[in-house]
Amino acid sequence: MKKVTAFIGSARKKATYQAVQEYEKNLKQYGDINFEYVFLSDYRLEFCQGCKLCFDKGEGFCPLKDDRDLLLEKLELSDGVIFATPNYAFQVPARMKNLMDRLAYILHRPKFFGKTFTAVVTQGTFGGNDIRKYLESMGGNLGFTVTKGCCVRTLEPMTEIREKKLQQEIKKSSERFYKRLIRSTPSFPSFFRLMLFRMSRTAIQTTDVHYFDYYYYKDQGWFESDYYYETKLGLIKKMMGYFFDFLGKKMLKHM
Repeated sequence: MKKVTAFIGSARKKATYQAVQEYEKNLKQYGDINFEYVFLSDYRLEFCQGCKLCFDKGEGFCPLKDDRDLLLEKLELSDGVIFATPNYAFQVPARMKNLMDRLAYILHRPKFFGKTFTAVVTQGTFGGNDIRKYLESMGGNLGFTVTKGCCVRTLEPMTEIREKKLQQEIKKSSERFYKRLIRSTPSFPSFFRLMLFRMSRTAIQTTDVHYFDYYYYKDQGWFESDYYYETKLGLIKKMMGYFFDFLGKKMLKHM
């Protein structure tokens, strides 16, 4: 059985919640799924203070004592994660943005490898696809394997045609998500992801050894590895990896 958790940015159990319910229904038609709803409005998550202690010394030094670690545990225990949100002023709601702010240290130290991620965005008019792409980008930066999500129009009153369109979009997205969810092997890194790893590593190698990022990379063996996790790089990606190492060093010299 696979565990899937939907993190919902809206406090209302309306369009976004109903879209996730449709997503759950589709997933359970494909296989045995344990599905959990997490409404961010039900958790106490203080706003990030920008102190950078999570970056410099480690997340355990965050001065805010709230439900961050509880939400983090739910992410860690999930095989698949859905970020579901309405379009609020062409962005995610404050609660969801704050969750990503509070997890921003993971952008330096990705960890959710082998887990599947997607995004569901509901909206009245337009702009939601940019939000979907933003969430998908964040998922990849956190270490997830990302499948293309969906953006659906939920302007009230819902017509029969619009309802059918919503169901079709969610069905396509849920099929992609499930196919990736049941795969046991991690995805091969794209050239872009390989570049981010190799250039980030080069930058961290030159930082003060007292920074937590340095210790983390060293403990994980990332200063010597081809990528974050064990994977087979073809000859071209091997060569590009060396090139990204070289490029990172050249860029640092001019900073």
